[in-house]
Amino acid sequence: MSTTIITPNPIEGGFQQTIPLQSNNPSAVRRQPRSVKNMWIASIATAAAVCLLLTVIFHAYVAWMLAYPYVAPLKSNPEKELGLAYEDVVFPSASGRTTISGWFIPSEADSRIEPGLSSKRTVVFSHGYGANREESWVPMYELANLMHGLDYNVLLFDYGYASTQYKAPATGGWEESQQLIAAVDYARGRGAEEVIVWGFSMGAGTALQAALQTDEIDAMILDSLFIPSSEALFDNLNQFIKLPSQSLRTIESLIPLWTGMSFGSIPTEEVVANVYDIPLYIIHGTSDVKAPVDTAEAVAADQGNPLSRSWIVANGQHEMIYRTYPKEYMQRAILFLSQVEQEMNERISG
Repeated sequence: MSTTIITPNPIEGGFQQTIPLQSNNPSAVRRQPRSVKNMWIASIATAAAVCLLLTVIFHAYVAWMLAYPYVAPLKSNPEKELGLAYEDVVFPSASGRTTISGWFIPSEADSRIEPGLSSKRTVVFSHGYGANREESWVPMYELANLMHGLDYNVLLFDYGYASTQYKAPATGGWEESQQLIAAVDYARGRGAEEVIVWGFSMGAGTALQAALQTDEIDAMILDSLFIPSSEALFDNLNQFIKLPSQSLRTIESLIPLWTGMSFGSIPTEEVVANVYDIPLYIIHGTSDVKAPVDTAEAVAADQGNPLSRSWIVANGQHEMIYRTYPKEYMQRAILFLSQVEQEMNERISG
């Protein structure tokens, strides 16, 4: 207990001054410093917890943005853009987990002979990540019009992450491959005897994943091939925001919260190493900063089909090769498609 002495002398202002006496109890002296120390520890712990929470929230947000990327809504349709008749089509994915919507543009090549008869050849376009079936920078409408002019039916559809009506998370090709397989099956159901998948970026990588699971694809054109992997994910994220390397593991661990699957579910190594029976035409640019050209070259190098080939474009950029070299691009693509059709005809007649 501390005691005080009240001085009898008045002080300035007319108040008495109290002078505390030093206590002889040492524990009372130490009580105040310990309290301050505990307060500092609590403050530091609270700050650390807040920082940890904010870090988790930030990485969870990044993972959510990867699963649900912003995709602009559809702006037009084949009739407005190209003057072509088309049908709105809806069908379930091969897994049954998601629903796909798209446009089917029937060929009118044989209608002069028999009304309502369409071509037995169909091109299924597989758009890239962050885009929809219109994918203007490719440009998808122009390619669709060119293929229609070559007497192909055309199927354009949205992957789940690009759909407004049937929204589903992006899964790096895991569920998207099931959606593409369903699109191929739909083309077969409309009478196609030859189905070509023409993929761009992750849509090309998804095509390879689908080809591991179905024999219904006759050939593929793969432009700016992007195959999702942990390293590819981190490289692309760092183009928008610089993250420490440990962030990758955190984001990967949080992605299943939004997608229901992990990056370990994507058969990246198998996709790259597999020798596909069908003809592949791989088109890639050496200046592609989103999809490394090494991956495209590795896939192309291992192919055994005699019609498979690659076109590695010096200084070519991601999904911009058609815009840069439209005439050569189409000449090469048409030659490839004609050789695929010739081989199929010879196989059928033989």
